[in-house]
Amino acid sequence: MNRLRLMCRHAAAFVRFAGLGSGVTLAASAALVLLSQWIPWMAANVLTTVASSVAATELHARVSFGHGRPGLAGHLKSAATVAAGWLVTSAAVGALAVLRPGAGVVLQQTVYLSATALVGIGRYLVLRLTVFAEGGPRPRSGGGVRSRASYDAVA
Repeated sequence: MNRLRLMCRHAAAFVRFAGLGSGVTLAASAALVLLSQWIPWMAANVLTTVASSVAATELHARVSFGHGRPGLAGHLKSAATVAAGWLVTSAAVGALAVLRPGAGVVLQQTVYLSATALVGIGRYLVLRLTVFAEGGPRPRSGGGVRSRASYDAVA
């Protein structure tokens, strides 16, 4: 039963991570489209990546992983995963520009969002396993699940 509970807890964290990440990414995507009308796409990508990564790190630390405020170290470690993601998304859109010059905004966004989804899975794993990793088992307060030994002691 503990394994099932652990799997459910990780699945719930991933769903929260994906939901929050998707929301932040869609907002960043809209900002990217708007900004790229006035500044070069790469510069717009940097600006939206920085702003969205700060927001996403706060949300993921607090909501996805229940870790509390991430602090400077958490933001810097998360930023390293964002930097890798920025390289992947930039390479994907850059490859599109080479392979399909003059591709429309819909195709650009499809490639960008697809690359971002793959990056998101990688970020979840890194953040969950290293940056916001859970410590050892937490002691339960009153009302928690009893162990088999406590049931045997009562009987």
